[in-house]
Order: sequence, then structure tokens, then C-alpha cells
Amino acid sequence: MTQVLVVHGPNLNLLGSREPEIYGKLTLEQVNQKITELAGQLGLATHIKQSNHEGELIEYIQQAPSNNIQAIIINPGGYTHTSVALRDAICGSGLPAIEVHLSNIYKREEFRHRSLTSAVAVGQICGFGVDSYLLALRAVPQLIKA
Repeated sequence: MTQVLVVHGPNLNLLGSREPEIYGKLTLEQVNQKITELAGQLGLATHIKQSNHEGELIEYIQQAPSNNIQAIIINPGGYTHTSVALRDAICGSGLPAIEVHLSNIYKREEFRHRSLTSAVAVGQICGFGVDSYLLALRAVPQLIKA
């Protein structure tokens, strides 16, 4: 069974209450439930992590290859725009990664238009709310075959 690491970055633990007009009304637990349900239907196993701490996110990614993870889906949150270290961890893992965002970062403040992590991701999906994660999950089987 294909193992997928799903990483939620900073502030995503506040989903459902933080700016619901931008990020939606679902809680992180509800988002994770949708991810887990679809993963099961697709024959994927998910390992879901969230942290507000850059170092913890980096450690999840660095440990992924030794945990038999075959792909990463990551919403780096605000670290998308600032973290060279997170970018380097994704690159260093050697695993295919898909960057996701609930909102369309290109329709928001200009500082959000620049992603440091997308350059080391296979692709980026943004602007579809929780479906951004689900679209990324649907891409994983083809990504692994390639």
C-alpha cells in the first residue's frame, strides 16, 4: 500500500475558526477525516501531521523516507513564502511532493504570490478549499507510477 505523508503547516490547527471566509468552515479534524476517507478509497495509507514549528515540519519530512513514505502532500502555510529550510527538506527527502493551499495564494496579498517550496514540488494545487488536498491525493497513484 502506498504511504503518503500529509503535512499541515502553521495555523492550520485553527481551521474552522480562523478566517472562515478564506479558509472555510471545516476544522482540521474534519479535513483530516475527508483525507483519510478518500485515501482509503484510493488504496493509500496516510500519515497526517500538523505543527506550528518549522523544525518539527522539517523532521517529519526528513524522516519520511525511513518511514517508507512514497509521496508527500504539504500545505506549508505561511512557511511557503519564507522557509528555505523547509524547501531544502522537501528537496532532500527525494520524495515527490505536492504543495497544496486552501485559498488561491495568487489572489491574495502580493507577499503570498511567491512560493519557495513550489520549485521543489511536482506541482501545486491551490484555491479549492479542502478539495485541494483531495485533488492532490488523487494525483498520488499516477505520481508513484511515473
